[in-house]
Amino acid sequence: MREMGMLLRSLNLHTVCEGAKCPNMGECFSNRTATFMILGEVCTRNCKFCAIPTGKPSLVDPEEPKHLAEAALKLNLKHIVITSVTRDDLKDGGANQFAKCIEEVRKVLPKSSIEVLIPDFKGNEDALDIVIKAKPEIINHNVETVPSLYSVARPMADYRQSLNVLKYVKDQNKNIYTKSGIMLGLGEAKDEVFTLFDELVEVNCDMLTIGQYLPPSYNHASLREYVRPEIFEEYKQVALKKGFRFVASGPYVRSSYNALEGIRELKTNS
Repeated sequence: MREMGMLLRSLNLHTVCEGAKCPNMGECFSNRTATFMILGEVCTRNCKFCAIPTGKPSLVDPEEPKHLAEAALKLNLKHIVITSVTRDDLKDGGANQFAKCIEEVRKVLPKSSIEVLIPDFKGNEDALDIVIKAKPEIINHNVETVPSLYSVARPMADYRQSLNVLKYVKDQNKNIYTKSGIMLGLGEAKDEVFTLFDELVEVNCDMLTIGQYLPPSYNHASLREYVRPEIFEEYKQVALKKGFRFVASGPYVRSSYNALEGIRELKTNS
């Protein structure tokens, strides 16, 4: 874990693992896997579930794509996950930086798969096109929670816009796997979760992750429930029956956890 951190610091890179205080960080770092976080460490939105700070973001680093590719090569990663803070201050929302990172990784690891976890880009289809044309294997955009809780968890986001992001990706390129994720424990009702599953399946979302919400601090959205493991398993089975091609569901599941396992399963069953 320390070795991984030293490598990332030497290349001026960040991971969402650290920024979001992920509970799987030690395990993933020990296995030499990580989700790279591009476009700085400061977000322009104020989501109430996230530990990443909000404020004035830094300038875009033109060397970041090459540094990310260098780190991926040194770690010999088979599946590279790239995410970012939300950059509403940028005209393209950071889409071009995503595309450049994909391009640089392809140069050095042409046989590895790439997953991007993108913000909503304010629904900007031109920005989405930039990422789609770079052809990552997976484009992930998390809806995070049921629509009734957006005012609690995602006050600067829109549930329908997030669904439209996933729909647009699939409409433009059916060969790209789409993925989304939600947290449980914010106060959602079961019927709301099942409706959310239906609406994700309607936009042809292939993959789903379901995890337990854990408040980063007392200043974040309140935890309403620790969901029992058997409920996570129930949700997994329901989601699979509704049409998802891969579902990871459990208290410590996060968007990028066991991401390689997911794409391998999809390819095997294709």
